[in-house]
Amino acid sequence: MTVNKKVPGLDWLEDVSVFAVNRMKAHSDHKYYETLEEAEQGAGMALRHSLNGSWKFNYAVNPASRAADFYKENFSSEGWAEIEVPGHMQLQGFGNPQYVNTMYPWDGLEHLRPPHISQDHNPVGSYVKYFAVPAGMQDKPLYISFQGVESAFYVWLNGEFVGYSEDSFTPAEFDLTPYVRQNGDNKLAVEVYQRSTGGWLEDQDFWRFSGIFREVYLYTVPELHVRDVFVRTDLDDTYTDGVLHLSLELEGKATGGKVQVTLLDPEGQQAGRSEGNWTGAPLDLSIEVKAAALWSAELPNLYNLYIHVLDDSGKLIEVVPQKVGFRTFEMKDKIMTINGKRIMFKGVNRHEFNCRRGRAVTMEDMLYDIKTLKQNNMNAVRTSHYPNQSEWYALCDEYGLYVIDEMNLETHGSWQKIGAIEPSWVIPGDKPEWLDIVMDRAVSMVERDKNHPSIIIWSCGNESFGGEVIYKVSEYFRKTDPGRLVHYEGVFNDRRYNDTSDMESRMYAKVESIEEYLQADPQKPFINCEYMHAMGNSLGGMNKYAELENKYPLYQGGFIWDYIDQALVKKDRYGKEFLAFGGDFGDRPTDYNFCTDGIVYADRQLSPKMQEVKFLYQDIKLHPERQGVMIRNESLFRGTGEYALHYSLHNAGGELHSGILELHVAPQTDRFVEFALEEWITGAGEYWINTSLRLKESTLWAEAGHEVAFGQHIFTAAANGGNVPAAVQGDEPDLRVVEGDVNIGVKGRGFSIIFSKQAGSLVSLNYSGKELIAYPPAPLFWRATTDNDKGLGQGFQAGAWYAASLMPRCFEVKLTEEQRAVTVAFSYRLNISPDVLVNVAYTVLPDGSLVVKSRYEGTAGLPELPIFACAFKIPADYNQLKWLALGPEENYSDRREGARLGEFSTVAADSVSGYVVPQESGNRTGVRRVAITNAGGAGIVITAPSTKPVQCRISPFTAFELENAYHQYELPPVHYTVVTVAGDQMGVGGDDSWGAPVHPEYRISSEGILEYEFTISRAWK
Repeated sequence: MTVNKKVPGLDWLEDVSVFAVNRMKAHSDHKYYETLEEAEQGAGMALRHSLNGSWKFNYAVNPASRAADFYKENFSSEGWAEIEVPGHMQLQGFGNPQYVNTMYPWDGLEHLRPPHISQDHNPVGSYVKYFAVPAGMQDKPLYISFQGVESAFYVWLNGEFVGYSEDSFTPAEFDLTPYVRQNGDNKLAVEVYQRSTGGWLEDQDFWRFSGIFREVYLYTVPELHVRDVFVRTDLDDTYTDGVLHLSLELEGKATGGKVQVTLLDPEGQQAGRSEGNWTGAPLDLSIEVKAAALWSAELPNLYNLYIHVLDDSGKLIEVVPQKVGFRTFEMKDKIMTINGKRIMFKGVNRHEFNCRRGRAVTMEDMLYDIKTLKQNNMNAVRTSHYPNQSEWYALCDEYGLYVIDEMNLETHGSWQKIGAIEPSWVIPGDKPEWLDIVMDRAVSMVERDKNHPSIIIWSCGNESFGGEVIYKVSEYFRKTDPGRLVHYEGVFNDRRYNDTSDMESRMYAKVESIEEYLQADPQKPFINCEYMHAMGNSLGGMNKYAELENKYPLYQGGFIWDYIDQALVKKDRYGKEFLAFGGDFGDRPTDYNFCTDGIVYADRQLSPKMQEVKFLYQDIKLHPERQGVMIRNESLFRGTGEYALHYSLHNAGGELHSGILELHVAPQTDRFVEFALEEWITGAGEYWINTSLRLKESTLWAEAGHEVAFGQHIFTAAANGGNVPAAVQGDEPDLRVVEGDVNIGVKGRGFSIIFSKQAGSLVSLNYSGKELIAYPPAPLFWRATTDNDKGLGQGFQAGAWYAASLMPRCFEVKLTEEQRAVTVAFSYRLNISPDVLVNVAYTVLPDGSLVVKSRYEGTAGLPELPIFACAFKIPADYNQLKWLALGPEENYSDRREGARLGEFSTVAADSVSGYVVPQESGNRTGVRRVAITNAGGAGIVITAPSTKPVQCRISPFTAFELENAYHQYELPPVHYTVVTVAGDQMGVGGDDSWGAPVHPEYRISSEGILEYEFTISRAWK
C-alpha cells in the first residue's frame, strides 16, 4: 500500500507493512505525445527527460557507516566518486557481486528470519544528481520514474523527503512538483539499500546486485492526460470478428474534455473509430472489427490505436499510440488454445543478463536475444523470475513470442534446504501480514504490462511453496484480467490451494512422471515451466520430451532452463579477461558455477546445444526419402509460402545434385513433394539427402536464406565394402618387418612404424619423414566430467575408470605377419578388475595405413563406462580438421537429433566449447572420416566404416587436463593435438544437473563385449 509519510525511517527496511511511501499508483506503460505526428514517428518523448548517465556516488558497507545527511542541500558531494546509471554498484567497483541459488545470501553469516535484515552487512549506495527543469517542462507537474532499483530506496529532492519504495523490478514513480525549483539546479538524492524486507521475496537463482539498474527519467503530462489505458480484445466463436474494449483513466481538469480513438489495421487502413466525453470517471469505449487480422507468435499482426485527447474547446492536448493484438487465449476442454488452436510452448526461461552490465541490459541485448529466439524456433519465453523491462514486451509483441510474465517473487530459501522441503518458516505462506507486500508486486506488474498481446499468462512468481497469500494473488489476476490464464508451479509442493494454477506446471519432471500424470485422466494441461537444465555440456535426451507433443493432447510443451549463462567478465592475475562465476569474487556463501546453464554463452555466442534446440523446436518437420520429402506443417496459422524448399544429394565425394522448389503446405496439414534423384545415384555406397526450408525474403528477425527447418535421409545404395582401403589392391611394395628385442618396426614406401613391446603401444608413425606420434595411443575409459556428471556423482560412482585409464598394463604383445599385412596386437589388463581384458590390434597395410581394432571384454559388477576409446597425441601444428561426420556442432549419443551428416571444417581449439568450467566437449558422432593436418595439408586421416562409424574428439587437451581445470584460464599452454577415437561414449544427460542419470539407452554397460575399428592413413598435401 502507498502511505503518506514525511519522515523516513530505517525501520521501514524490515517492516513488512511498509513497502511504498508516497509512491504513485501503478499504470500502463503507454507513451504519449503532444501531436499526432510525434506519435506516429514514435521517437523520443518531448515530455520525458532522461537522467541516465553519470551520478555522484558514495558507498557504505552498512547503514551505520553511510553519509546520513548526504541528501541535504548544504552537503557537498564534490569529492565523491562517479557511477553510471543504469548500472549495478558491484560491477562498478563498489562491493562484490554474490551468486547464490536457493539459499539466502546471508546464510551461515548471520541467523536471520523474516522480516529482519542484517545491520552489519547491508550495502548502501548514496546517489546524487543535479538537474535543471527542461524548458518544455517548466511550470508543469513534474514526476520521476525509476524503472528498476534493487532492492529498496529513499528519494529526496532539494533536501525534502519525497518517497520510498521496494520491489526491484517494477517502476516506482513519485511526484516532484511540490519540491522542485523551476529555475536553477535541483539536487536529487537517492539512497539505495541492498537488503530490505523485499529482499526476502527476491531469492531468485541469480547474482545478488544492488543499485539503480534501469532507466531513470523525469516526465510531465499535459493539462488533460491519459493516466492509464486498458485494452482488451474479444473474438467471436469462429475467431473471425473482433471487438476492441478500451478503458481509460484520465486526470487533469475536473470535468470536460473529449476522447477520440482511431484504429488502423496492420496495413495502415482505418479499421474503426469511437469517441466519448470525459466527465471525471473512467471512460469505456469499444470498436467492432470485421475479419480481424489475428495476433499470434507465428503471425504477430498488430493494429495501431491512436487515442486523441481534446479539451472542452476542441484543442488537441495529447495523443496516445497503442499497439493492439486481436487474440483469444483460453482453456478449451482442458487444453490451452490460442485463437482456437492447441498451443505448444517451445520456450525458454530468460534472465535479463549481460556479462559486463549484469541485469542492466541494453536495447541491443534485447534485440539480439529476440532475434536469436526466433531464428532458433523458440516461440515462448518465461520472464524468470521477475518482470522485465517494458521494451522487452514490446519486442515480443512485434516479433511474435508468447510470454509468461512472472511477478517478482521467490522465497526459495525459506522452505527448501539442501534440496529437502522444510517449510517451517516459509514466506509468504498463509501469513496475512505478507499479503499486502506480495500483492503490491502483482498489481505493479499487471498494471504496467496488461496491454501487451504477447503476454498470455500471468505467473504468481517462482518457487515460493504455496499457501493462501499466493492463491489470493492468483484470484486477483483472474478478476482483474480474465482474458489470461494464471500459472504457478509451487502448488506441486503444496496442494492445499491447487486452484492457484490453471495448468499443471512442474520443474525437471522426468518423461516417465509426465506420462504417468497424462495417463491418469488429468483435469489440467501440463507444461514444464523449467526443463532440460542446460548447465555446461547438457541437453541430452531432449528428444524424449519432444516426442510427447503429438502423443498427449494435454501435454503443451515447456521452457528450457535457461537462455543465457550468468557469467561475469573478470580479469585474471595477468590482466586477461575471463568469464567468472560464483566464488570468483570472494563471495561466500556461493553456489559457484550453477549460474552457467544457458543455451547461449554469457558473451551472447551460441552454445553448441542450440543446434538441438533449433531442430527439436521446428514447427515444420521434413522427412525426406529417395523419392521425395514428406512435409508436415505443424504450425497453427502459417503456411510455407514464404519459404523455398532446398534439396540436395550427397555422398562421400561431395554434392551430386541440388534443386529448389516452390511449394505451399497449409498449416496443420501434410504434403509429399517428389524430386527425381535416382539418375544421380550411380554407384554402391552411402548417400544422403538434405532438405531444408529457407526464407525467400528477409524478415524482422532473419535475413533471406535463413534455414527454418531441416531434414536428412541417409541410405546405402548397395552393400558397403568394409574398412579395407583401396590401396591394399594396388601396387604398393611388400612390407618389411624389423623385430628387435624391444621394438617391432614395419617399413614401406614413404613410411615407417614402430611398436614398442616395452611401452605396450604404437610409438612411432612416420610419414614422409614427419613423426606424427607425440605420445603413444592408450585405451581410454574416462572423459572429463561434465557438470551433469558431477551432479550425478560420476567421480564417486565411476572414478575407478579414471585410474584404469591412467595405468593399463600390457601383458602380451603378439606379432602376426601375412602376405600384405602385419598385425601387432597388445593385450591389457586394468586395475579396475582382473576379469577385464582389453585388446588393441594395429594392422599395417602396404600403403602405410593402420587399421586399429579395439576390443573390450568386461564383467559384471563394475560401474558403467563413461567412454570406450583410444587416445594419443600428435604435434600441435596438426590442428586443421576436415570432417565427414555428424555436425557441424558438437554432438553426443543423446544429443544428435539436430546434427546432420556432412563435410565441415574446424580447428582443434574449437573442440573446447565455451562452457565456463572446462569439461568434456567437442565430440562428434557418426564419424566416417576426419583429416587432421597442418597448415600445409600434411597429416593423418582417420576413417571408419559407414556401417559402424566412430566418435571423435580432437582437442588441444587431454581428458585429464580438462578434468583438473576449474576455469578456462587454468588449462595448460597448447603443446599437442589430442586425438580421441571412441567406439562409444555415454550421453551427456540433461533432465537436471543434480542427480538425473543419463537415460539407460545412452549408457555403456561394463558387461559383455565392446568393439570398434578405425583406420589411420596419411593425408597428402
